Amino acid sequence: MSTSPGRGPSRRILLAGLGTAAASAALSACSVPADPRRGTSIADPMPGKAISVARHERLMQILAHPDDDLYFMNPDTQRMLDSGTPLVSVYVTAGEATGINVVAGQPHPLPDKPAYSSARHQGLRQAYAALLGLAPFTQWQKGVTTLRGGHKAEINTLVRGGRRVELIFLNLAMHTSRGRLGLPSLWSDRGLNLRTVAAEGSPLESTGSYTYDGLVDVLTGLLTQYRPTVVHTLDPDPDVQHSTDAVRRKDSEQVGYSDHPDHTATASFSWAALIRWVAEATAGHGDIPAFVTTAYRGYYNRHWPKNLSPKVLQEKAAHLVPYGGSESWNCGNPGGCGDYNVGLGRPLTNKKGWVRSTHYRYPGPRPSLATTEDGRLVGYGVLGLRAVRWRETAPGSGQWGPPHDLGGGPLAPALGSATLKDGRQLLFALRFASIAGHGAANTREVVLLEQRTAGGNFAAWTGLGNPESDPEKGRRIGVPVAVTDQQGRVHLFLRNAAQGISTRVRSAQGRWSDWTDLGGAQIQDGLSATLDTAGRVHVFASGRDTVHHWTQDADGGPLTERPEPGLPLPGDFPTAVAAPDGGIDVYYRKPATAATTRVHLGGRHPLGHAAGPALLGQDDRGRVQLLLNGKVLTRTDGVVPLEGATLLNGRTSTEGPTIAGIGPGALPWLWRPVRSV
Repeated sequence: MSTSPGRGPSRRILLAGLGTAAASAALSACSVPADPRRGTSIADPMPGKAISVARHERLMQILAHPDDDLYFMNPDTQRMLDSGTPLVSVYVTAGEATGINVVAGQPHPLPDKPAYSSARHQGLRQAYAALLGLAPFTQWQKGVTTLRGGHKAEINTLVRGGRRVELIFLNLAMHTSRGRLGLPSLWSDRGLNLRTVAAEGSPLESTGSYTYDGLVDVLTGLLTQYRPTVVHTLDPDPDVQHSTDAVRRKDSEQVGYSDHPDHTATASFSWAALIRWVAEATAGHGDIPAFVTTAYRGYYNRHWPKNLSPKVLQEKAAHLVPYGGSESWNCGNPGGCGDYNVGLGRPLTNKKGWVRSTHYRYPGPRPSLATTEDGRLVGYGVLGLRAVRWRETAPGSGQWGPPHDLGGGPLAPALGSATLKDGRQLLFALRFASIAGHGAANTREVVLLEQRTAGGNFAAWTGLGNPESDPEKGRRIGVPVAVTDQQGRVHLFLRNAAQGISTRVRSAQGRWSDWTDLGGAQIQDGLSATLDTAGRVHVFASGRDTVHHWTQDADGGPLTERPEPGLPLPGDFPTAVAAPDGGIDVYYRKPATAATTRVHLGGRHPLGHAAGPALLGQDDRGRVQLLLNGKVLTRTDGVVPLEGATLLNGRTSTEGPTIAGIGPGALPWLWRPVRSV
């Protein structure tokens, strides 16, 4: 893998070259445990900082290539644009590849990297004009912008009414399978200056070069300038995936991993920049910038069942049509009128199938929900890469107070949670313990925040380590999920590098076991854990062939995988709910459909009485759906929901369920459907 880190300290914050007092303050909080699998106490990253108030909504996407957003981030990008959220897309490489813009059925032209880069930029302008409801050849405002360090980039702007799209092209050299130095080399090699490519017809006619620190600084400067409330990145830690050499070469997958090396390098630079942005913003008692992140899988899509319904797929693929363009179009761009390699409907006929899925690297609840003794809701989420707590202003008000910083960063976007028998809350997170290139440490760890008293303050963050002893494998772990059993034990689960499940168990007295590998077949992240009415713990996860199930023979016993023959193939992650007859209802979508399947496992009745309520995810328009008393209810108003809406059952039958999520302004929302009907 071209971005392989060297071994280094397994517990430290590394801010990718950040200088000044901010870096010194962060690095002074380092601690290095002897064994990364067991975990140890880590220094508390100073909770209680002020959090800025977002005065606008803005989405920033940081991409490796023109089309990464169209293939891997849509339909989310489209839905945010449709809601009126302004968009800034930053394309790190020129996308020039070999310089050959292939027209189907015609001989390959001579390589022309400036022209091919220009054609892909034109394809993006055509695609985003269509996304705004305009004609593909709508004129954009083109110019040159000066970035940190004196670097210059082309910027294209298009406005329609209150909606705005800005495309920023940094144009660094792209990685190719021919071994040329490209973006992955900039991440991993010392002393490299990587040249840029001048796209044909660009207002930026000269080339430049970037160092590692220069690129992190430029991305940090763009984040500081635009202050996005939502940031989309690619996957910094793709799965271990052993493809045949022929498949890997054809798909440009890096050896042993399920993604393009440019995607991984760009995502790594993006997260290093996000960490630096927060460090710079909070230096000298500054506020934490209020933003949320989503990381998207890339070539991973071809290895797993497809999860988009026909309607969503057709819309997503349709936006690649103007991007692919045609050599017969008269678009006025001298380099060409799109990326002809994906023209003529080839996104849908391509056997790689990238367009047929949209997968998240860190799926999970955003935010996690709990209640206080007086009946107010409490939400726990990640804002500015740090854990935060929101409290409802009054019981039943449906209004959130301001966020309170709980520290802990830099964290992945989704938190796991569990409530102890005495009412205290445990929060679990996946933490970027270090992320840096040039052979420095690149490690991840699971961390815990424990409440001192029910509804009260929290103790310091504690490290729970990583089930993988090898830091390279340790980057591949998933989002922690936890459940408390009837005896007060807390069962923590996560997907490991081998794509099975690892667990640690906390006793009722607060002592943690070592990590244990539960084995099983390969699964996707997005685990669901619950208890049945007999107190047994159940864990479900979607695999390539079926939904996989781990459970106990009796409360307190070990969990083992229990094959469930005949279950429908899953297209997305499952939701498990305890059923009244002692069984478990599992809800998930089959591949390539919007319909949700209900499977009843165990219990006294073959079909069982439907448990409820159950969150069914999003419909074809991105609206949250809830199954309640046998009916599907749909949230039809309010802000557009980001992924990760979560459900909390009411404590009484009249309270009903509460659903919460995060919107484009990095603010939480609430939906209480019983009060809406």
